[in-house]
Amino acid sequence: MKITKKEIWFVTGSQHLYGAETLKQVASNAESIAKGLDTSHNIHINIVSKKIVTTPDEITAICIEANTAENCIGIITWMHTFSPAKMWIAGLNILKKPLCHLHTQFSAEIPWKDIDMDFMNLNQSAHGDREFGFMMSRMRQKRKVIVGHWKSESVQKQLGVWTRVALGWDELRHMKVARIGDNMRQVAVTEGDKVQAQVRFGMAVNGYDPSDVIKHIDAVTEKQLDGLLDVYASTYNLTEPLKKGGKKRQSLIDAAKIELGLRAFLDEGGFKAFTDTFENLGALKQLPGIAVQRLMADGYGFGAEGDWKTAAMLRAMKVMAQGLDGGTSFMEDYTYHFTPEKSYVLGSHMLEICASIADGKPSCEVHPLGIGGKEDPVRLVFGSPAGPAINASLIDMGNRFRLIVNEVEAVKPMADLPKLPVARVLWDCKPNLETATTAWILAGGAHHTVYSQALSTVYMEDFADIAGIELLVIDANTNIREFKNTLNANEAYYHLFQHAM
Repeated sequence: MKITKKEIWFVTGSQHLYGAETLKQVASNAESIAKGLDTSHNIHINIVSKKIVTTPDEITAICIEANTAENCIGIITWMHTFSPAKMWIAGLNILKKPLCHLHTQFSAEIPWKDIDMDFMNLNQSAHGDREFGFMMSRMRQKRKVIVGHWKSESVQKQLGVWTRVALGWDELRHMKVARIGDNMRQVAVTEGDKVQAQVRFGMAVNGYDPSDVIKHIDAVTEKQLDGLLDVYASTYNLTEPLKKGGKKRQSLIDAAKIELGLRAFLDEGGFKAFTDTFENLGALKQLPGIAVQRLMADGYGFGAEGDWKTAAMLRAMKVMAQGLDGGTSFMEDYTYHFTPEKSYVLGSHMLEICASIADGKPSCEVHPLGIGGKEDPVRLVFGSPAGPAINASLIDMGNRFRLIVNEVEAVKPMADLPKLPVARVLWDCKPNLETATTAWILAGGAHHTVYSQALSTVYMEDFADIAGIELLVIDANTNIREFKNTLNANEAYYHLFQHAM
């Protein structure tokens, strides 16, 4: 995930009313702010100061340039002085990149003894940004608004979040998703409108046969195979049957070939996310387990049973989360732990949980799989650390896409799980399992999610705004009656404003 060339443009608005000297100072101050943000440890995307804009033509030109610049993934706007907002209409009408409105001013405090009208004319963000804000609201422009002094830790952290989301959105706009095999038969929630998804998000989702992967598996060399088997042995705790001379050693060899072939297939096609399904494996000897787990750990998105929406979201969220503490993985709500005092969810899947959320060195094991009719698959088995996390589900409601987020708290299991041969995590839903699950089901949330201990709800809120999709959050304050009212209100909103879908 190389991001060194990606940029956020810092665009400052003003006008010619105040004279050349004022504009010169505006340009200098804007450059200083951009440099300050660019060097902030809270922002890991390059912030590039652009020439100040003072006329409709200049504004339109910078918006056109941003749209066509491959490395530009968004713009931050700020009105240093009063900037009449009708000048922005043409530019905002055509702008396709994410927009963050930074409401700040160059100096933090009022110079009480020296303030005069020259200072007032120069530092007019307090009402210049309100004029700009009105125009964006009048045009129904989705954007992020951040208020505060640009040097403050709070402002820079908020900008850091938004720039990460803009990076994930840029990834989604150019993403290729490979569906190896079709959707799991008769399953509804993993289906969806792939054409509308490409219109809304940019991702191209297309189907491939397992034979397209098999030809890459057949091309694996002994040197490649031996090298990967050495990596397995040094990185994971191999169980005895998988070690050299073990009775299941061939299963590990077959799993390694699948990983090498699948990786070559994805790399050749430029795919950053993929799906498979146990019902359509073709000549594959086993359902990919460790292969998928390791590919996810390297940053690929994945969805089981043909779930392309979750696969794409996982990749986008991994891009957002790079460099942050905590992992991000494909996940499934699997089973419940009900007690009178507290109820929990055990999240897991047949095989495919990303080792980025492991709480230690994973164990590499082989066990039977009762579905799919293939040989016993190899997988990594581990638990996950305690701490705050989110579960995010992107679903197709027919007339719009909906993103559902549940805030959870991962906890240590009450006992060991010696007979459970899969990776897993136990969590406490906010506000509680009963309320959270009621809201989730009312919202139509999928059983597949993206689970992340690196990202929080604010990332998903920024993502939904950039994507122009519906967001439903289930958190400590969720009340079912109010949640139902929100669902009903959203139905009316998205019916009236079809363009927002």
